[in-house]
Amino acid sequence: MKIHQFTADEALASLKTSHDGLSQAEVEYRLDEYGPNRVEEVRGESLIFRFIKEFIHFFALILWLAAGLAFFAESQQPGGGMATLGYAILGVILINGLFSFWQQYRAERAISALQKLLPYYVKVLREGKAGLILAADLVPGDAILLQEGDNVPADCRLLEAFSLRVNNATVTGESLPQARDAEPSAEENLEHSRNTLLAGTSVVSGEGRAVVFATGMHTEFGKIAHLTQTAVKTVSPLQLEIVRLSRLIALISVSLGVAFFLIGRSMGLSFWENFIFAIGIIVANVPEGLLPTVTLSLAMATQRMAKRNALIRHMPSVEALGSATVICTDKTGTLTENCMAVSSLYLGGKIVATTEIRRQPQLVLTYRRFFEDALLCHNLKETMVAGKWQSLGDPMEIALVRMAKTCLGETCVYPKINEVPFDTDRKRLSTIHQTPKGVVLYCKGALEMVLPLCKQVQTGDGIMPLTAEIRQDFIRAQEQMANKGLRVLAFAWRELEAEHNGETLEQDLILCALVGLEDPPRAEVPEAMRKCREAGIKVIMVTGDHPHTALAIGRQIGQIQTDNPVVITGKQLRKLSETQLRLALDAPDIIFARVGADQKMRIVAALKKKKHIVAVTGDGVNDAPALKLADIGIAMGISGTDVAKAAADMILLDDNFASIIAAVEEGRVVYENIRKFLAYILTSNIPEVIPYLAFALFKIPLPLTIIQILAVDLGTDMLPALGLGAARPEPGSMSRPPRPRNERLLDWRLLLRAYLFLGMLEAVVSMAAYFFVLHSGGWRWGESLESQDPLYLQATTACLSAIIVTQIVNVFLCKTPGRSVFGAHLFDNRIILWGIALEAALILIIDYTAWGNLVLGTLPIAPEVWLFILPFGLAMLLLEEWRKFMVVRLRR
Repeated sequence: MKIHQFTADEALASLKTSHDGLSQAEVEYRLDEYGPNRVEEVRGESLIFRFIKEFIHFFALILWLAAGLAFFAESQQPGGGMATLGYAILGVILINGLFSFWQQYRAERAISALQKLLPYYVKVLREGKAGLILAADLVPGDAILLQEGDNVPADCRLLEAFSLRVNNATVTGESLPQARDAEPSAEENLEHSRNTLLAGTSVVSGEGRAVVFATGMHTEFGKIAHLTQTAVKTVSPLQLEIVRLSRLIALISVSLGVAFFLIGRSMGLSFWENFIFAIGIIVANVPEGLLPTVTLSLAMATQRMAKRNALIRHMPSVEALGSATVICTDKTGTLTENCMAVSSLYLGGKIVATTEIRRQPQLVLTYRRFFEDALLCHNLKETMVAGKWQSLGDPMEIALVRMAKTCLGETCVYPKINEVPFDTDRKRLSTIHQTPKGVVLYCKGALEMVLPLCKQVQTGDGIMPLTAEIRQDFIRAQEQMANKGLRVLAFAWRELEAEHNGETLEQDLILCALVGLEDPPRAEVPEAMRKCREAGIKVIMVTGDHPHTALAIGRQIGQIQTDNPVVITGKQLRKLSETQLRLALDAPDIIFARVGADQKMRIVAALKKKKHIVAVTGDGVNDAPALKLADIGIAMGISGTDVAKAAADMILLDDNFASIIAAVEEGRVVYENIRKFLAYILTSNIPEVIPYLAFALFKIPLPLTIIQILAVDLGTDMLPALGLGAARPEPGSMSRPPRPRNERLLDWRLLLRAYLFLGMLEAVVSMAAYFFVLHSGGWRWGESLESQDPLYLQATTACLSAIIVTQIVNVFLCKTPGRSVFGAHLFDNRIILWGIALEAALILIIDYTAWGNLVLGTLPIAPEVWLFILPFGLAMLLLEEWRKFMVVRLRR
């Protein structure tokens, strides 16, 4: 047997303690054996190791190789300018590494939030004396005292309970406060037992005495913490794609470098000419600006998301959200307001919405005793908060009092002279008040417990006998309200004699009404659900609440569209095999109810094995492990616990489920934008590689130097590429399904367009400009030129300038890959416009200033060279428009 199945005395005996608590000597012994009552941190990677990792990933290694080769070449042939190249590449590695590490360093740890959630002090009985101690000093066997407003510091078995109710939402996900008593429980699961209190929960009403049976990492809270710490954070789809892309490009670069080194040797080039040639091929093919541009693009997307109330904690999660195919959402506090409210009343034989009551003053007058009952029959306490009196206690009772005050338009202050307290067997509460018309008993509770005590019923025509037919009417009304997901309470009253007998108080009651309470859905959620369906995203509710409540909420918000949705409880889920669970997840509409933290993780893991990209929302401690395991975890910013926020990748600042849809839109555009600037920067690789091929194959002076390649990749291309990455969402981005998980960031279509079409066009223009200057200066084929010959410097300047001019044209072509440039808004992206202005300014500085000439090996070119280049740019634009037209025509 488990401790919650024992009697109170048996539980104490099993823990070798007593009602008076432990002796100080025993406390010290147990503290040494079991350790402090706190969540222990799982040791992770050291700060230094995480810092080093940012400089040794695969993409960085290829840059280290290029830098090493450059420094080696400089050592063997000093004055060749290779040292400048080496330092430039090292700068790229340093910037990338520092930026990435800083983002990781700023991320909070879930463990610190878990420790903050536990209370600092607790009332404890030791050797029969009550005192305050630090929660960390609690040990199994300690007897503790709890009352309204206290946080529960450890897992406890109740010894005594007086009207005790607890809020378990942060651990089990149950939205309603749960009554607790000290009687042995037949419940199999400890977390749902009526005589246990769990660490991390809170007492909302009543008081009690309990014995601690689990502390620290042995509590249910600690087990969830362990799941959160040990769950391996998923690498986002974008991160996987960047790794794949980096390896692919690195492989291509090194392979081409080695291959052309061997080709050059076979053609009789000297070793150093070959060496420079090989480095040039590697540097030209590695898009050095890719990682910083991706990072900055994601950072800008996070800023846009923040303006839409979505705070991104881990930047790659921006794109992961846009790829999401499934959202597993908690119910309480996420889809609902986590605030109890009276939804409807059953009065006079019909169900009436609360909004209709105030328009019917006669109804309020007729059923005044009922509204007095709702106003007075409770155990709330008034407390001063921020200079205002507020009710403290059960949120359900707070909702009833609020409703009664609104309908009555006044507050009845009738002194309470006695009460028959609520307990789990009676399932009802009765309070006795002195009213101007005498002593009145007001009663509320479950209909099945109140109905047998009633002999009469209050109707619109007065008080009448309670017939079997009227009883059935009340039962049917209760079922109808319960099927809508409402918590139903019955209300009754009776007048008492001045001298009343305590044993017969709850007899001959007058039944007057039923009240249906709900945790209402957020108003904006139904529209968000509609957009999810339109965007091809499946929404699955995963909650710790009752299945009937979850199903009713699912229908209200539009998550459930079919007549026979699949509803799986935690108990049923335990019996499902992995295969059965995966098959169940294929259902169009599915809800998981009464599930625990480990089961949420199992659901997420099963979805990921089905190749889904999974987003998980939640606000409680019980949601944290699943938030961490998901491709993207989304926590509530207002109602969410610190634990959930720390485990999440994104935090909704306004707790608005609809903000997720806005964030999905931003995430989708990030992927498309990365493809746009990937096409942009890869296009320039071809006009950077072709000069080296021409140099090796046709024995012409090298048309473009390595330092000039870096000027394009790390200078002129950077801001326009960033502008492409920061573009706004295209119309219709949310009306198509998520991209397939196996869709590649760099696919053959993009490669063919960048390398064999746009890249070749740019290569033709740059080489034409190069030869135009050479022939204008009298150069003849086969003639060699010194590296400092003015004609050679002007020719390489023309080649570099032609690449930059065509890249200015290319940025507009890549901005609208699927539609005509002439049908798009060309000037709606300020970053692109600033980038073009910067490109123009940089090339003028490179071409026409002494500093630019010295650093990059250039010389001023004549105006006719520009006039020669510009028509080629226009031709490139027209050819790309023709290609788009033909593609659209073929698709049709």
